[in-house]
Order: sequence, then C-alpha cells, then structure tokens
Amino acid sequence: MEMLKHPVSGCITIIVATFALFAANTAQAERFELGASAQNADAVIGCLYPMTGRSATYGRDSISGIKIALQDLEAEAKSGLDVPNLRVIADDPRSKASYAVRLAQDFITNDNAKFFCGIVSSGVAHAVSDLAKNEKIIMVGTDHASSRLSIEAGHDYYFRVTNDSWTSMAAGARYLRDLQKETGWKRLAFVGPDYDYGHVSWTDLQLALDELDVEYETVGDLWPKLYEPDYSIYINALQSAKADVVVTALWGGDFIAFIKQAASTRFFETTRLANFDTGANYDVMMALGDQPYPGLILSARHHNNWPDTGRNKRFVKQFHDMTGRYPTYAAEGAYTGIIAIARAIEKAGGVDDDRALITALEGLQLALPEDPPGFASYIDPETHQIVQAQAVGTVVHNENFPPSKLMVGNWAIYDAEDLKPSKEMVKRRRDAVAGGSEAVPPPTP
Repeated sequence: MEMLKHPVSGCITIIVATFALFAANTAQAERFELGASAQNADAVIGCLYPMTGRSATYGRDSISGIKIALQDLEAEAKSGLDVPNLRVIADDPRSKASYAVRLAQDFITNDNAKFFCGIVSSGVAHAVSDLAKNEKIIMVGTDHASSRLSIEAGHDYYFRVTNDSWTSMAAGARYLRDLQKETGWKRLAFVGPDYDYGHVSWTDLQLALDELDVEYETVGDLWPKLYEPDYSIYINALQSAKADVVVTALWGGDFIAFIKQAASTRFFETTRLANFDTGANYDVMMALGDQPYPGLILSARHHNNWPDTGRNKRFVKQFHDMTGRYPTYAAEGAYTGIIAIARAIEKAGGVDDDRALITALEGLQLALPEDPPGFASYIDPETHQIVQAQAVGTVVHNENFPPSKLMVGNWAIYDAEDLKPSKEMVKRRRDAVAGGSEAVPPPTP
C-alpha cells in the first residue's frame, strides 16, 4: 500500500483543540481534530459524540479511546508496519437528529470524510445511517445500540462494533432463565427511555426469553422520556405492580438518577433491578458509593475488571495514564471503531474502492480488550454487527479502581456465538419491514 503516508512527528498530536475541559457540562461544545493533518491523511473520519449534558462522559471517554487507538497505530507505524494515517474530526450532535445530519454532511462536503463513526443516541444514529447510505459513506457505530440499525434498517454502508440491544438482551435472557431456576421469579416489568433504543431493548428481551421458553408474566412496561429528571411516578408504578424483576434500558445519568431515587423508597427491598446493556458502566459504579444496593444485576459493553487479560489491563492502564481516571465502556467502543477502520483500509489496500472496504469489514476479526481468552471479536457479514461475548454479574466491593469502591463480580459468562441473532429471526424481522409492517416501533426523532 504505497499510498499510505506516515507523519514525521507523532500522529496523535492534537491539530485543533478549540474546547475547554469536558468537566464544564454547560460549556459550548466545539469541533476538534486529532491525528494527521488534512494534507497528510490517508482517510478522514467524522465522529459525532456528546460533549455536554448527562451523556457528556460518553463523549469525553470516546475522545480518549480514539487517542489510544491513534497511539497504537502510531506505534505500529514506527515498528515498520504499513498502517493508514488517519485524521479524526469530531463534533457534538446535541442529541438532535437533524443537527447531526447537518454536521455529518459538513464532514463530507468540507472535510472530505470517507467514514462516519460514533453516535450515542440510536434515534440520531438512524438519521445519520440514512445519510451514510445515500452518500455511500461507511458508518461505523461505536456506542448506540438499537438492533433495528443492523437488522431492519441494515444496509451495505452501516457497521456496528459494540454490543447491540439484541446481544445484551440475549445475555440477559439467559441470566434471567438461570435466575428463575434458582428463585422461581415470575413477574417481570420493564422501564426504558421512550425512543428507539428503549423500545427495541424491550422487544429484544421478550424475543430472547421466548426463544429460551422462559415462562413469565409481564406486569408493566414504562416509558419515561430521555433525560427525565423525576422517576418517582415510574418507581411507584413498579412497586404497585409487585414485579419480581425489573429490567431497564435507562443509561448513563438517567440510570444513575433512577437508582438513587429508587433507593429513597423500599424498591430494592422487594425487587431485583437488571440492566444488561449499560448498567455496569464505570460512572454507575462511582455513583453507587460504597454500599451495593441489594438485587442489582448489571452488565456493560466493556468492563475494567473483566476479562482479566493482559490486553484488557493494558487498555485500562493506557486510559488511566492518559486521563488520571478509569474508562466507561464508551472509550473501548470508540477505540474499536478507529482500529476497525484502520484494519479495513489495510485489508482493502486503500480508501478508493467502497466495495473493497465493505468486503474488508464483513467478517473482519478484531482482538479487543473486552475479548476473553481464546476468542476474537468479528463482524457478522450478514448483519454487519460485531459478535462478542458478554459477562453479567452482581455488585461487589472492589477498590482496585478508585474512586469507585464497587465493581461487578460473580460473573456469568455467555459465549459470543450463542448471543448472535438467528438467521431465521433476522429474516423474519427484515421480511416484516419489507411487507409493510414494523417488527419493532419506529424511532422517535
């Protein structure tokens, strides 16, 4: 690949840093750039991440994950490997689909972007995915999780490199099946944000439980708005429903707020609360203080303390050395997105042939920090969704990752191949859309 150039100085130099520290959530987020200059770049990647509000932590940690990926690629280049020289541009979509599309269009028009990456909100991701399809720009999702994006709305130019709602809920269904054998629980409720990700998570969980022949009674499904400040009416409704288990798809600051408000009631005395997709994120661990609430069942798309491998320890240490803190799962997702794009460019021999890049991503293997020994993540050629193992557990005392005094432990590990959606289910859901019906609710802008 003679066309790939390497800079004389370190490729992770920040070319432009026009924003202040992420700590000020009220500050105006602005565009920034990492990596190669426009003149030296082999490819430009336009990323969209939140920089303000409740989800600002995800953007902050994603930026650090991108920096680590660029560091690793630079180290490979210095060792003589022929890796692409990447320019990464990011901006804040402000959780608005129309604004995100405008920013993404600017990445194409003004920056000659060849790839999109990132996006936390599934509703925003749907809009940008449609643009990617129309403009023939490869989009690599690193955070949003609605399985509709890779199943019903999947297309050649869309890929996702973190667990989606199906993966997490398939793992959750297995955990609930095994828990039922131990405790005999029967009454199940769900609470999730009232937009695409929340609704699809509930549908995915029900489908996964049905596939496992788990018998249960649904006693409620509740839909607070995203960034809801007061969950009291929802908590009261769940208590009145006398659910044995409540599964939630609330995430980030919303999930933390729900836990803290539920803890002021008798909720945790009678009900187990499970969050199989985002609940074990490090920001949640810090927010829980030093006493685990009884009955919490949690997982996330990356854990600082699982798997106990050299690769994962190295990633966590790189992040801590860079930032002075421990990563949320968003960091490893953004890291994965940049590495996946680099490997696809290497495999395709450059960026000029879209079909070669798509083929390179289909089936691409990636040895990642979150992979347990003996397994490497890979992208499913049919759905363009990454295939990964998942660990689910309960909260235990662990002061190895301060300032948090808690982490998830008592792991139940689920094999990656068992968590893939079946070909029959994928076909059924796609056929439902092709036939004019919706397998799951449409996204809310």
